[in-house]
Amino acid sequence: MKCKVQQKFSSYPDQIKPRMENLRDLIYEVAKNTEGVGKLEETLKWGEPAYLTSQTKSGTTIRIDWKPKNPDQIGMYVSCNTTLVSTFRTMFGDDLKFEGNRAIYFPVDKPLPKKQVMICIQMALRYHLDKGT
Repeated sequence: MKCKVQQKFSSYPDQIKPRMENLRDLIYEVAKNTEGVGKLEETLKWGEPAYLTSQTKSGTTIRIDWKPKNPDQIGMYVSCNTTLVSTFRTMFGDDLKFEGNRAIYFPVDKPLPKKQVMICIQMALRYHLDKGT
């Protein structure tokens, strides 16, 4: 983990840090097991941990964060220029909470819906490959 990203994770409250690390681990797990994705680059974008498919340009950037103004949730964000959140909403509208066309929010007091989250991550990491662009 890069120093600035590590500092960001260290800044999360004690009860939030494991949730953020769990979501980060899922992103890496999905990337490792998804054809065409390649190695991820971990960095900060807009002060948030971000995961880019830099070597293959297979997908769109995924950002994750927790914000004090919404302490009861963590977020996963994708580019608002994609159709991903619209697709996620169609697939998982009863299981996940969305905002606009860029965010999925997960309550911090419940386990991550791992299967649905992994599908969303995979679709984001393969977005350009699957769109044929």
